Amino acid sequence: MSDLRYGFIGVGMMGCEHIRNVVALPGAVAVAAADPHGPSLDAAVAASGGTLVTYEDPEAMLAAEQLDAVVVSTPNMTHRAVLDPLWGRPLHLMIEKPLCTTVEDALAVRDAAAAHPGVVWMGLEYRYMPPVQRFVAEVRSGAAGRVVMLAIREHRYPFLVKVGDWNRFTRNTGGTLVEKCCHFFDLMNLVLPGRPVRVLASGAQDVNHLDERYDTAFAAGETPDILDNAFVVVDYDDGARALLDLCMFAEGSRWEQELVATGDAGKVEVHIPNFMELARGRTAELVVGGRGPDWPVSEGPVADDDGIGYVGHHHGASYLEHVDFAAAVRAGQPPAVTVDDGLLSVVMGAAAHRSIDEGRAVDLAELLG
Repeated sequence: MSDLRYGFIGVGMMGCEHIRNVVALPGAVAVAAADPHGPSLDAAVAASGGTLVTYEDPEAMLAAEQLDAVVVSTPNMTHRAVLDPLWGRPLHLMIEKPLCTTVEDALAVRDAAAAHPGVVWMGLEYRYMPPVQRFVAEVRSGAAGRVVMLAIREHRYPFLVKVGDWNRFTRNTGGTLVEKCCHFFDLMNLVLPGRPVRVLASGAQDVNHLDERYDTAFAAGETPDILDNAFVVVDYDDGARALLDLCMFAEGSRWEQELVATGDAGKVEVHIPNFMELARGRTAELVVGGRGPDWPVSEGPVADDDGIGYVGHHHGASYLEHVDFAAAVRAGQPPAVTVDDGLLSVVMGAAAHRSIDEGRAVDLAELLG
């Protein structure tokens, strides 16, 4: 197959990140981008090295350009509407997380994707972070035995600034536990063999954005309402449990993410540094401990993959994701990360928000019908 020709719909921060990854990907060409925001288009052209053709309207881009693949990175609440005119076209699609902001929209997208002629790939790139991949490989090798408990901690900085500050409001993001934490719910489902069935959560907005007011296209003099901390417990149908510990006013943490799997044979954990610690030379660490009379523990660094053409954010995860996406397109294979994966991660986040709002455990069946 000749070079894959990519178009991009939505080229804010994450859209430009996708462009830089495609530019670095052998056998791929960043051809065109569509976005109504002029400064974003200028940034996209710069990210492409000056070669990208730009459009304000996706339909104009699709009518003018011969494309093989389209990456959708528009604001969360627009995904369903942006995808609607793409279904049925001979295009392979990558959809940036979260799939949608509501379960209703996510179900509609899932149904449409099932009939689409091309690959439809869900952009949950945390799966592709090299430290996470090492962690998952150790767990699947049996180092922890049958995993009973999985804990994921993210202690990090507040949400980044997006165009028009759309991400400051739950109605646009689906809520912090959908917008941000769909990654972690997806990792829970990747590691644990069972099916999530129940969610119990506690969370609040205690520190971030309390004194801010926004008057943009997305708000009229409003104060942000996004959660900045939460605990979420997820029960699985095989008896395993998972815990998410989220804090978004903890930028001074050495480890931005920590994943710990504990089973009947031992414990596997990985510690992933924040970007400031990475700049200081710190690497991720993998720790494996076994049960027994001498309490064995081994530990060592986890370096990023030497084959990553563009590291960017998240230890090169987006580049590795694009490698697999392009390989699936060329081979005519199904996606490794599916719309069903995206749907389930949204359902879990939405259930967590309902649990907080109503002060009770929420069965996922309530949301799925």
